[in-house]
Amino acid sequence: MRSGLHVLLGLTAGATLGLGLSATPASAAGQGIASAQATSAQTTSAQATSAEAGVQGTAEGRSAAAEKWSWGPTASTDAKGWAKGEIRTTKSGLRITGNLYDAGGARTCSWLKIKWLTGQGGYRTATVKNCSRSAPRAFRVDAGHMLSSLAKVCRGTATRVTGKCSHWEGVWAQGG
Repeated sequence: MRSGLHVLLGLTAGATLGLGLSATPASAAGQGIASAQATSAQTTSAQATSAEAGVQGTAEGRSAAAEKWSWGPTASTDAKGWAKGEIRTTKSGLRITGNLYDAGGARTCSWLKIKWLTGQGGYRTATVKNCSRSAPRAFRVDAGHMLSSLAKVCRGTATRVTGKCSHWEGVWAQGG
């Protein structure tokens, strides 16, 4: 009888810590095993309901808006180049898409640099340029399973970046 009460109180305390329910003090243990069993049954029921909701949420989440994150606009320091876009989940990881804009009348090009941290701990980069002076340039970068990503927009010539870069802006990070 006593070992059964200890087991039930242990379950109740574990459930209380996990679900935020109010704990039953040890002095109230004399109220009987029935109240401890009722609390344990409620906890088990709540855990089953939350587990079902988690499974249902992941199945429905594949088409939900939770798998798309918007970023930007990120602009160069002279505001003649800017970029914005989205990050979406794919079967092979994450994909960064968007548009790079180059201001009309600018005699130089806009450059976008994207840097992301891979799951193995290394950084990878992608660079996109737009010299159109009027039309946005769409881009797509398959980043795979990344932990975080940063972007900056710079100005430059048709062959290289010359300066007027924004700071590295956080685009996406695992866990928010």
